[in-house]
Amino acid sequence: MSNRVPEEVIEKIRSSTDIVDVVGEYVQLTKRGRNWFGLCPFHGESTPSFSVTADKQIFHCFGCGAGGNVITFLMDIENLTFQEALSRLGNRSGIDVDIQSPAESGPVQSKSDHQLVLMHEFAADMYHHILLNTEEGQAALDYLENRGFTREIIEKNKIGWSLPEWNYMASALKRKGFSEEELEASGLGIPREQSSGYFDRFRGRIMFPIMNETGKVIAFSGRVLEHTKQEAKYMNSPESPIFQKSQVLYNVHHARSAIRKNRKIILFEGFMDVIAAGKAGVDNALATMGTSLTAQHIRQMKRFAQEVVICFDGDDAGWEAAKRAAISLNEENFKVEVAVLPGKMDPDDFVRENGAEAFKEQIIGKPHAFIAFAMMHARRHKNFQYENDLLQYIQEVLQLLAGRSSPLERDLYIKQLSVETGLSQEAILQHYRKLENKTIERNRPEPSVVKTAKKAPKQVTSLHRAERMLLSHALADPSVMEKLVVEDNDIPFISEEFRALYVQLLGFYEEWDKADFHKFLETLQDTELRKLVMETALSERDPEHADEEISDCLKHLHKHRVEQQINLKIQQSKEAEKQHDLKRALLLAQEVIALRKSL
Repeated sequence: MSNRVPEEVIEKIRSSTDIVDVVGEYVQLTKRGRNWFGLCPFHGESTPSFSVTADKQIFHCFGCGAGGNVITFLMDIENLTFQEALSRLGNRSGIDVDIQSPAESGPVQSKSDHQLVLMHEFAADMYHHILLNTEEGQAALDYLENRGFTREIIEKNKIGWSLPEWNYMASALKRKGFSEEELEASGLGIPREQSSGYFDRFRGRIMFPIMNETGKVIAFSGRVLEHTKQEAKYMNSPESPIFQKSQVLYNVHHARSAIRKNRKIILFEGFMDVIAAGKAGVDNALATMGTSLTAQHIRQMKRFAQEVVICFDGDDAGWEAAKRAAISLNEENFKVEVAVLPGKMDPDDFVRENGAEAFKEQIIGKPHAFIAFAMMHARRHKNFQYENDLLQYIQEVLQLLAGRSSPLERDLYIKQLSVETGLSQEAILQHYRKLENKTIERNRPEPSVVKTAKKAPKQVTSLHRAERMLLSHALADPSVMEKLVVEDNDIPFISEEFRALYVQLLGFYEEWDKADFHKFLETLQDTELRKLVMETALSERDPEHADEEISDCLKHLHKHRVEQQINLKIQQSKEAEKQHDLKRALLLAQEVIALRKSL
């Protein structure tokens, strides 16, 4: 795998890349002592157990076991091949990497998924060219410029125009060699009902590409110039193998560095809001793709920041969506604030009517705390002259406070409730305590759940320790592998994962004449095996007493193998007795005695 790129190029890229900088683009890192820590991007957690060691240029998660170097980190986080990760890092350092085409080096996801990405990239380039460079795109370009879209914004977001023809794009994609099956799977083409062939999904629309975290186009949203009742204002790509709305956050590839700098995410409802915010200089903006905030979205956001300002539309639907999103984020320990738009405005309306500076300073710059927004939400459409409205307002606010607020926040908001409603703080506090007790009771796990929660972590067996120690010596010294091959005709390891690593390491040393833990890691495709190698490499061994440790490990493995044989023969003996084969049962019993003596 690694031999396709010259070794000196790989080493040059490794030595010129700082793993802290690369990982820091995906994980919010904080320095503690010599290492950097953050929330693991490979599994959900609320307490940082993910560490990056700068001097060793490795990362390791003590929670899920993920680990490796800067190249394997990119491979895992972006689902890249070794060559593609090298190329990405080479671009950062100004080092050219000549890699094979995906068909030669192995696909990023699958070959079909890669084809879908290529189709979308081709379509985006064509739409963009039509908008900026043809007479057919002039009307759409004039429309965008009249709405405040500068050339810079258009080019940054790769905005385009789809011709109002039935099969212009479908024909172009077929000429590029894409099949009809791929055309349909991409969502760019729709099969004709009355005849053969396909027609374009997007016709006569301003095209807004939707890109993944690496900046590759995976879908589109198309807007008509003139909105009529006969057709939808926006048309979006259908979900596909490369585009699932519940997992995609718009603008990650552009916003990542700004989020790191601000340590904060501005979350919008849609991509047009992000573009409008960009006009106002709000660069740390993300948006969902027309869906409620999902657990997958939240996991992605945790990789970048722990502070979120929600800025949804000012209509009733926007308020409801903002409340749901705020509660979900608050429950995942984000610091949540909500920027409220006046009337029924959306961000684009506000920017056009009040200017970019006002949006940035008055709206984004002055958000409301989570509970303060919740109180504003609860007051909407209520008349305190009616007792039901008054009691419902108090109930809604206290339910949010229960279990989600500090004592200071509780006292502050209870005092505010008392002022607003005219009820005494004592009465409101008494009701709050009842709700809090109910919340505690409701969230208390069932006895069986408690039992599971207290279950001891998986024990590291003596077999695992012996195999890990033996592999650790083999990783550090090729001569150890030579001894293992000579001394044991069979694979000396017992566990399947260590046996697999033994075979991989044999092949590695046939190609390379010296130990190189980083290089070996990069040859492994299986992330679970990479985790095991990291655990092994980080385990302690004594180089000065290597022979004694290796001998002890081999003795332990031999003993375990004999014990396995004993247990198997005991079981076989019992089966022979059940079948009244006493001669065979006696023979097996004698073999068991002999094996026990050998121990």
